[in-house]
Amino acid sequence: MPPSDSSHSTRGGCVTSSMSPPSPREDSRTSVARPLTGLLLVLFVAMLSSTVVSIALPRIIGALNGSQTQYTWVVTATLLTATASTPIWGKLADLYSKKALVQIAIGIFVAGSLISGFAQDAGQLIAARAFQGLGVGGLQALVQTIIAAMIPPKERGRYNGLLGGVMAVATVSGPLLGGVITDTSWLGWRWCFFVGIPFSLVALVVLQRWLHLPAIRDRETVQVDYVGATLIAIGVSVLLIWVSFVDNSFAWLSWQTAALVGPALAVLAIAVWWESRVPEPVLPLSVIRQPAPALAILASLSVGMAMFGGAVFLGQYFQVSRGYSPTEAGLLMIPMMVGTFVSSTVSGQLVSRSGRIKWHIVTGTVILVAGFGVLSTLDRETPLLVVFTGLFAVGVGVGMSMQNLVLAVQNTVALRDVGAASASITFFRSLGGTIGISILGAVLANRVSDSVQKGLREAGVPATASGGASNLNLEALPEPIRAIVETAYGEATGHIFLLSSIIAVVGVVAALLLKPAPLRTTLDVEPTEKDQVRS
Repeated sequence: MPPSDSSHSTRGGCVTSSMSPPSPREDSRTSVARPLTGLLLVLFVAMLSSTVVSIALPRIIGALNGSQTQYTWVVTATLLTATASTPIWGKLADLYSKKALVQIAIGIFVAGSLISGFAQDAGQLIAARAFQGLGVGGLQALVQTIIAAMIPPKERGRYNGLLGGVMAVATVSGPLLGGVITDTSWLGWRWCFFVGIPFSLVALVVLQRWLHLPAIRDRETVQVDYVGATLIAIGVSVLLIWVSFVDNSFAWLSWQTAALVGPALAVLAIAVWWESRVPEPVLPLSVIRQPAPALAILASLSVGMAMFGGAVFLGQYFQVSRGYSPTEAGLLMIPMMVGTFVSSTVSGQLVSRSGRIKWHIVTGTVILVAGFGVLSTLDRETPLLVVFTGLFAVGVGVGMSMQNLVLAVQNTVALRDVGAASASITFFRSLGGTIGISILGAVLANRVSDSVQKGLREAGVPATASGGASNLNLEALPEPIRAIVETAYGEATGHIFLLSSIIAVVGVVAALLLKPAPLRTTLDVEPTEKDQVRS
């Protein structure tokens, strides 16, 4: 006997309901909104983990008795492993359960966060951050892949706007949160690593309950390219290690460069040869060779190099050159957060309505170049209004270009390859970010060293009086020497933003060369003759 329900009544032998059933559109929105909440939450936490420590780094490295080189490596280690593992996660998503993979990535991220929080020296922290990066790489690739598997490209624009907004808020609010945590006596810098754990666990529960994706591959035909994945990981890792140390620990033209770059390029060449011959490549060369994905990847490489490479040093500029506290430095980043959040959300809505994407990317990359141009004027005395203008412009440029470049690639590939394609563009963006941080960090260190030594000579003070050009403990320095160091960091920061603007011009050129293509309204592309034969 069926249970009684007050919302039902019997009329003429038929059961009627006083409440109309939800429309298919409402069901569709509900089925997307629930898992999307979990996906956005875990992506927010993953992105936050990379930026929340940026403001706290001077305090962290000081507490762990670390060096200036280790300062950069705390950030670089996470980006390196995330970059190297991203294409592997993306390909696995095309072959195995996306739901299971994202849960595994969350588990790795949580474990890495715990280990980082309990690190006792800088070496342990760098190793823990490298492990944490494996989870970050998985989450960055899988979240975008899962969204692409749920939503057609034309509808995906508004969701990508939310995705870009979440990434923007995480990227720019991270320094603010890190500053507040670091300045709160009963928390301390270790909570910069612990803070994301409870949110990750909540996301894990939400995804377990609400994320349901159909299988699109026959598991009996799955072939995992372990050889290609290993070759790519080794080649990229060695190359990024070289970029991190060149012009700092050794010269560009040196035996160390030859010992690292030569084998790295050889391994990557073998990887390309291998990927062109296996049935399930980790990086699908057939996709990367297409004009639209190739140009979008080039633009993402440029945007990532400029964005991550420039932004990671802003916290250091505000604290070291301008004398602000970690919390104040985080608050000063708000214009960039507002610009990115507003532009990504509005741009996403406009893309979904019009089905057109190219002019959003072109406009975004142009504004990004302009923003970096403004920030290239930075020094110790630059008015904050000028700084805020540059930050806001950079935020707008990133918001309009970053996620739309991912969408441009996803729009050209079949659903079965969307994981590898999404991971490819994320891979190259992270690669650009890692290279940007390493190169700009080396340029910053060299400029600061030269400026400090010049200032000390002009003041008639021995060079050893500053405790080293990379000394960030300004409170321990006498006032004249402290002013020299602050001035050096301010001028050097402006110089690296000038380099960032030059790098970002490459993104403008690539965006202009993109062929306009309307976003398709279906999840998958029309099957080709080859696909029909395979099926």
